[in-house]
Amino acid sequence: MKLELSRVVQGGYRLGVLREIGRAATSSLEVPGCLLYTRCGTVPHLTQETLHTLSPLPSVTQLTLSTVAEHQEVLEEYKDGFKKFAGLQDTVLYCSLHDPLTPRPAGHVTNKTVSVWGSGGRIELTVGRFMAMQKALRPDLYQSMADGETWQGDATSRKRLRKSVDRTLAHLDECLLIHQQTAELQGAEVLGVVEGGDCLEERLRSARETAKRPVGGFCLDGFQTGSMDGSLRTQLISAVAGELPEDKPRLLQGVGRPDEVVACVEAGVDLFESFFPFQVTERGCALTFDLDLSLDPERAGITPSTPVLELGEELDETWQPERGGDAELEDGEETMTPFEMDLKDTKYRGDFRPLVEGCGCYCCTNHQRAYLHHLLVTNELLAGVLLMLHNTAQYTAFFRALRAALASDQLELFKARVLRIKRVV
Repeated sequence: MKLELSRVVQGGYRLGVLREIGRAATSSLEVPGCLLYTRCGTVPHLTQETLHTLSPLPSVTQLTLSTVAEHQEVLEEYKDGFKKFAGLQDTVLYCSLHDPLTPRPAGHVTNKTVSVWGSGGRIELTVGRFMAMQKALRPDLYQSMADGETWQGDATSRKRLRKSVDRTLAHLDECLLIHQQTAELQGAEVLGVVEGGDCLEERLRSARETAKRPVGGFCLDGFQTGSMDGSLRTQLISAVAGELPEDKPRLLQGVGRPDEVVACVEAGVDLFESFFPFQVTERGCALTFDLDLSLDPERAGITPSTPVLELGEELDETWQPERGGDAELEDGEETMTPFEMDLKDTKYRGDFRPLVEGCGCYCCTNHQRAYLHHLLVTNELLAGVLLMLHNTAQYTAFFRALRAALASDQLELFKARVLRIKRVV
């Protein structure tokens, strides 16, 4: 696996291609970019046949250990790895520890174990069991075992942060030792995890020590949305990036909202998990990006007075999502963002336009907003299928447009066009 960078801004974004990914070393992935989010190897709401109506898709598929840990015995008996088991031979498989959208209680990490939560509850993993799972799954890339609980506390002590870094490094060393001795994992890459919470000193120590190990790349953990102030997140990521080698990729966990993605790209992040389209779909919403940077800013309605969400800031408190009368937020549900429309709103009942003009996804080329509104208010399963197709297409197009903006020095225009607070839909 080789990261070839075509453009690097000192202390900022990186543009390039991650080449020779996977055991066959034939796949590539442009950065900044995203992985394909799955649950148990399947994109939510979509079959493999339906998913492949979208093109191009990310070449790396994310599998979370928490969704398959209950099936360890079956996978060990199968013996041919998860890609063949799930019919995913045409992709690169990356295995992470936790599903970014599954809540997990704190307080279940010890010096010897971490816990993941599957459909049947908590599953405790030692390094031996963790590596036995990797042996059965045979991924192309996988995240090392780590103590990543510190981001969930409001005031985690310095002692606890230090222990998190120490445990994570100890787990990494054990994983690497077993990895080197396991024939089924030869050719796979291990990603080291950088921990340290909101403490700069521990973050830097974690980054420096992890970079000394023979890892293929780095997972930046503990920066999940809601875990800390956005400006602090970007400051810490920038500092950590300065300690990591330039020729290895950096994957950020738990951040998917477009404005936060751009802020983290500017801080030096290469790869992101793509769970955000699923979140939007579950809200009954559709992503609506304005990605045509060829238009003159004034023709596109962007003026000096246009409200823009500054990178690293929280959403403007004056902006309120438009929601239908029966679409109140439930406890624990994520708030609607400025990048989406709520199709449950009755104003779409007679709207016969596609979700986004010019979007080439199956939903936009065959159906209208009014039909999606009908499917949602009648609780038809087809609503989730069509919305997930559209939202996945829009999210991958967002990353393509971001890369194009970086390559053509149009990042400021991109931020003004895509990150506006008030959207006209």
